[in-house]
Amino acid sequence: MTSQVSSPAEQADGTVVGEQRKPAGAKDVRRLNRVIIRFAGDSGDGMQLTGDRFTSETASFGNDLSTLPNFPAEIRAPAGTLPGVSSFQLHFADHDILTPGDAPNVLVAMNPAALKANIGDMPRGTEIIVNTDEFTKRAMQKVGYDTSPLEDGSLDGYHLHPVPLTTLTVEALKEFDLTRKEAERSKNMFALGLLSWMYHRPTKGTEKFLKSKFAKKPDIAAANIAAYRAGWNFGETTEDFAVSYEVAPAAKAFPPGTYRNISGNLALSYGLVAASRQADLPLFLGSYPITPASDILHELSRHKNFGVRTFQAEDEIAGIGAALGAAFGGSLAVTTTSGPGVALKSETIGLAVSLELPLLVVDIQRGGPSTGLPTKTEQADLLQAMYGRNGEAPVPVVAPRTPADCFDAALEAARIALTYRTPVFLLSDGYLANGSEPWRIPETGELPDLTVQFAQGPNHTLDDGTEVFWPYKRDPHTLARPWAVPGTPGLEHRVGGIEKQDGTGNISYDPANHDFMVRTRQAKVDGIDVPDLEVEDPDGARTLVLGWGSTYGPITAAVRRLRAAGDAIAQAHLRHLNPFPHNLGDVLQRYDKVVIPEMNLGQLATLVRAKFLVDAQSYNQVNGMPFKAEQLATVLKEAIDG
Repeated sequence: MTSQVSSPAEQADGTVVGEQRKPAGAKDVRRLNRVIIRFAGDSGDGMQLTGDRFTSETASFGNDLSTLPNFPAEIRAPAGTLPGVSSFQLHFADHDILTPGDAPNVLVAMNPAALKANIGDMPRGTEIIVNTDEFTKRAMQKVGYDTSPLEDGSLDGYHLHPVPLTTLTVEALKEFDLTRKEAERSKNMFALGLLSWMYHRPTKGTEKFLKSKFAKKPDIAAANIAAYRAGWNFGETTEDFAVSYEVAPAAKAFPPGTYRNISGNLALSYGLVAASRQADLPLFLGSYPITPASDILHELSRHKNFGVRTFQAEDEIAGIGAALGAAFGGSLAVTTTSGPGVALKSETIGLAVSLELPLLVVDIQRGGPSTGLPTKTEQADLLQAMYGRNGEAPVPVVAPRTPADCFDAALEAARIALTYRTPVFLLSDGYLANGSEPWRIPETGELPDLTVQFAQGPNHTLDDGTEVFWPYKRDPHTLARPWAVPGTPGLEHRVGGIEKQDGTGNISYDPANHDFMVRTRQAKVDGIDVPDLEVEDPDGARTLVLGWGSTYGPITAAVRRLRAAGDAIAQAHLRHLNPFPHNLGDVLQRYDKVVIPEMNLGQLATLVRAKFLVDAQSYNQVNGMPFKAEQLATVLKEAIDG
């Protein structure tokens, strides 16, 4: 056997193409350091499943990866229309990466609508695989194509691969007792097989998955596996695909450990279960289904063996009411929702502030206002989390930065809630919730100790020597009140929404007492122990980029690009938004310019300007999609040079 080696080349997006190997009688194999693939089709074409399976095999292969599912809000949007297009983007590499990628190297378009909705994101010179069977005159006219883009020259700048995916799938499944419509449903598996061949993905995991998914319908399982294998074989034998690609495992990107691919909602669910085990408390979830938070309810309902109880309420208010009742009863209580649900829960969150009970309010942010963009992402609930209640009702706010970080953020939110007896907001978003990345499974010894000491007996002695229990007598360090489980003899006490007297918990309308209680609740939140803000500034920069939440990936990718080009820029990212890290003011004062990118109209920037009197520059985007690294790199470069 002989091989031919070509010199490295560079693709349109800057991806380096390394060795090109061609054993005698075989196709070329080129080595890449990273690839961005987007599967796109009708919302009934199974693009999310296809992308998820490709992602799972990529994770098992050992690549670093980041994903961006993107789908309509409608359960079944009109077939073949632009609003009905569903896509799944995957960025995988042989090195550490942070985002799903700015622009795809490969687009798989299952119909004209998918092509038209995504062609604007494709750089010239990239590859486009189209299902030619769907490019009928009627289907093209439905999305505004007067002539076929496959024939009118409009795609001449791309590497176009016209493939009759539907016909080939039906032909591959002719031995099965399926109608044509049933056979056509497997065309996504044919496409998955083809892409798996192109990028040398493992196959056993997908075949095992299909057997499990369709265990009660073995004929359907066999048909999907046959379509998957047919797609692989098509890539191997057709002359249209003369090259396949290798992306080596990202061995140097990961510390030693056991890894798995995980989405943000799944990581958050596991974090909640871990927190309940570390606290030795039962976990109670009171929730009402809402996109994009419902996956947490679905996942936690599977873990009754860990003492998890899930309650699907009739509405948002009932969900948090049940959760707050569970907190009163001694559980680690959680309620999950998105922006519209937070608005409905606001009165009960205020009640939790008054009761001073631990409660986790998980807000998976989405586009608003009102129903807004249910399946798109946004960071526009920060001010609602900070101030969206009547009266002075301070609540700590914690935000994860990546899908895997949702696990650690859930543990941190639980720590604060249990230690300080307060409701805590955990602000994730749709990008983190549905996106995925590799996650190192921690050892149990690495998890924090969250054990709680319930009140066991009287804690106050009256002037006459009588020992009594005061529900609002506070820990001098944390200002947390005692947590007494109902039914404990001798610990009968009164809590509620009407203002309470300091210490005793008796109803009080005394102005001075109300002023004291308001200031004490604020002081409790202000005094929460949070780590100092870490700043990455290797070059002594004059410009700082400050972010929070899911902007971490795009910001960090942009910063890396600028530093690689010789520009000095500092970066810091906030996990704790209320209270801010105690050194934040000092950090901000060290820089001439502070730039804050947010997927809102400048909510963190407003808080920073108000609290620290810093003229922070706000850069905002509210189009339902995450920032692109190149976009932020351009903005930050202008700030550095300006």
